[in-house]
Amino acid sequence: MNFIVSSSYLLKQLQVLGSVINSNNTLPILDNFLFELDNNQLHVSASDLETTMSASLEIESNSKGSVAIPAKLLLDILKTFPEQPLTFTVEENSTVEISSNSGKYAIAYAAGEEFPKAVALEDPSTTIVPAEVLATAIGKTIFATGNDDLRPVMSGVFFQFSTEGLIFVATDAHKLVKYARADVKASQSAEFIMPKKPLNILKGILATSDAEVKVEYNDSNATYSFENYILTCRLIDGKYPNYEAVIPKENPNKLILSRVTFLNSVRRVAIFANKTTHQIRLKIAGTELNISAEDIDYSNKADERLTCDYHGDDLQIGFNSRFLTEMLNNLTSDEIQLEMSLPNRAGILTPIDGLDEGETVTMLVMPVMLNN
Repeated sequence: MNFIVSSSYLLKQLQVLGSVINSNNTLPILDNFLFELDNNQLHVSASDLETTMSASLEIESNSKGSVAIPAKLLLDILKTFPEQPLTFTVEENSTVEISSNSGKYAIAYAAGEEFPKAVALEDPSTTIVPAEVLATAIGKTIFATGNDDLRPVMSGVFFQFSTEGLIFVATDAHKLVKYARADVKASQSAEFIMPKKPLNILKGILATSDAEVKVEYNDSNATYSFENYILTCRLIDGKYPNYEAVIPKENPNKLILSRVTFLNSVRRVAIFANKTTHQIRLKIAGTELNISAEDIDYSNKADERLTCDYHGDDLQIGFNSRFLTEMLNNLTSDEIQLEMSLPNRAGILTPIDGLDEGETVTMLVMPVMLNN
């Protein structure tokens, strides 16, 4: 088998697929890209057994066949070529010869049959989601996922599809993000938990795409098809915690202020906070918000005063500054609202402006106990 392909076009596709490959694979065959040639169509796949991704490329050829080529070696050589056509020829002696304008390079290959096949979904449900919506949903939630191996369900993002709209939730038990879209709907209700790795890969590609993504899913796997890519991954098995029960419904104390001003203030004050608890204190009275932190071990302390729009009782509440900073960084609005009820109940952070029609973002942050 042999084919001709543009060097930069191939490199661009392989760099996307390369993000699937683990640095330490248990099966040596997974260190390869699978090339499957069918005349003018070249399918290239990469897999780590949990996630498999493939791309279809238009090339010049009139032969068929499949080989597995070492991924790192191929990427390294492709990065050095200026834009030019490359000819790949599979030789009898188990090597693939790459011919460029300046020379020839031989890479040993493995048989394509050894490469694990992607899972075919049996009678899946299907939902079409615009790429931009999916990319935003992943970007807004993935930072709040947990890393606890004992609670694998919390290490992914919960997808909740219904005829009313789409909901994406992530939590690590300290913070929770719920991103909802009422403007995109599914034909029937479904729930599944997506692992972090395929989501990060999708986020990277979809950010620059304006395609429609076809999402197919059953109880154990999900497939995302868009442009010339297909990504199939195994879902996280388990029941997602009831996140609605955690979000406090009655929050009489409402604080509205500039997101950037608040973020900068929290960042500055947090430098003086205890390095293990990262605790900062918000003290709100009238139209004044005091943000303070103290590290008693080193006699470091900071205190800042901001004017704000506040409705509610005077209140003192403590938060972990890292969680607050992450959330404020993730929002894009000019103004935010922080709703609270009691010093031991979660605070709810929502953007006031900058949202699309039908888009809502709710962020919940657990307080830390203040030592008076």
